[in-house]
Amino acid sequence: MYQVAQSCKTRVHLVDDDRAVRDSLKFALELDGMAVQTWESGARLLSEGDLAKADCLVLDCKMPGLDGFAVVKALAERHVTLPIIMITAPVTEAIRRQAHALGIFCVLEKPLLDGILSEAVLRIIA
Repeated sequence: MYQVAQSCKTRVHLVDDDRAVRDSLKFALELDGMAVQTWESGARLLSEGDLAKADCLVLDCKMPGLDGFAVVKALAERHVTLPIIMITAPVTEAIRRQAHALGIFCVLEKPLLDGILSEAVLRIIA
């Protein structure tokens, strides 16, 4: 895993409707020294999440209810400026274009290989 050499933990908010994915990504990020808060839906994040306490947001693209793009638009309407990494499978050119248009930092394809997400988080907050 990618090792984080920071005295303050990077605070990551993670949204994915798949519990197994959510739990495994949380575990991997925590192994790399990050503090991770998870939500099972975009609606829960928007209603419960204290985004002022996050350094970045890792967001699933395809979820029931509000998909990742709808969450990003809702955050923009609230004037929340938070670096975002989108995760999905498969990653299509249309998804990349839409993500770019919304200012999403990067789109990573699931399954995420060892260390890829941690490296992206560290790049986004640098």
